[in-house]
Amino acid sequence: MKINFFDDQSWERLRPLTFTRPVADLRVGILTIAEKWSKHLNASSYGYCTQSYLSIKYPSIEAELFINGSVCPNSYLLDKISNLKEGEYLSHNLCVIAYKCKENIAYQLVKEKLTPVTVENNFLKIEYPEHIFGFNDKELVNDFNLLARGRTSVAISGTNTILGEQFFAEEGAVAECSTFNTLQGPVYLGKNSEVWEGCHIRGSFALCNDSQVKMGAKIYGKTTIGPFSRVGGEINNAVIWGYSSKGHDGYLGNAVLGQWCNIGADSNNSNLKNNYAEVRLWDYTAESFRKTGLQFCGLIMADHAKCAINTMFNTGTVVGVSANVFGPGFPRNFIPDFAWGGAHGFDIYTIHKMLETAKLVFERRNVVLDETEINILIHIFDSTQPYRRF
Repeated sequence: MKINFFDDQSWERLRPLTFTRPVADLRVGILTIAEKWSKHLNASSYGYCTQSYLSIKYPSIEAELFINGSVCPNSYLLDKISNLKEGEYLSHNLCVIAYKCKENIAYQLVKEKLTPVTVENNFLKIEYPEHIFGFNDKELVNDFNLLARGRTSVAISGTNTILGEQFFAEEGAVAECSTFNTLQGPVYLGKNSEVWEGCHIRGSFALCNDSQVKMGAKIYGKTTIGPFSRVGGEINNAVIWGYSSKGHDGYLGNAVLGQWCNIGADSNNSNLKNNYAEVRLWDYTAESFRKTGLQFCGLIMADHAKCAINTMFNTGTVVGVSANVFGPGFPRNFIPDFAWGGAHGFDIYTIHKMLETAKLVFERRNVVLDETEINILIHIFDSTQPYRRF
């Protein structure tokens, strides 16, 4: 089976996290949304029907099955999709969930050209940034069951203490002198991951391949650390997608970090307002702050963003792509893409200087900053200029 994942209006609502990727490339749980569907459906390959400037890095393929990239799989939808016929589409209210068609038609035209099959509201849809950490616990449990089913965990050192039975370590995973509490949720250690001495980790928790947890870290449940990342300090209900570092003391909670991010030493985010009021987040579509309905909501940080030591983020702060934050005090709750500064004020982080830094960051991980990646960043720099009203 071959699949194309299409973006609906959720792509706009999920900015700035989706400025650099299709929605299906978001990580929630252990896997990205595309990886979840691919494993469940035993797909031989998959592609993306996404924004034109992203399509070179995330191309579409010839496929007969098209799935909404913001929808997470479950047994109910998998059964409905298995019975879907050529020329039909699954829908709930105004949402197109999936369709089968030999031609690559845009999802906006599906309702005109194909026959609807109505389904119940029995699925998760990632529509806003806070949904990523909000749904992470449920999706982490689902992904753990998918990845561990019928397999045996690799044995880890006897210096560790494991509470409960929901523990799984892939080949090459190592840990020493740490505690893993799986009584509230599973703990998953990916291939070649490392948990250094003296860490206390409570499930649900996933440490993806080639990532490390540094000595003495305290990590609470509902947390995912993506591949090629390094973390330390105190973390609670956070999702870090990959190639990012929060390697020092400081608190990160109810938060999402993209790729190629760096959190400076002793930096913290607030996840609860002093008056316990509802948290609002910057919304790129409305160009204003949107009510989330949440009391706990911390930091949303897009790809390539960084902060210096002792940075303090207010409750419900959104940091755009390639923003660089530093200096004393609390910066504003919305830090635009390619902003340079902090509470004292911001300047534009010019694309030339940003690319110089990105090239060095990529080289440290033996990754090449190629022309495709550069062109995506240039497009984002140009298209987000209206938000940089300094």
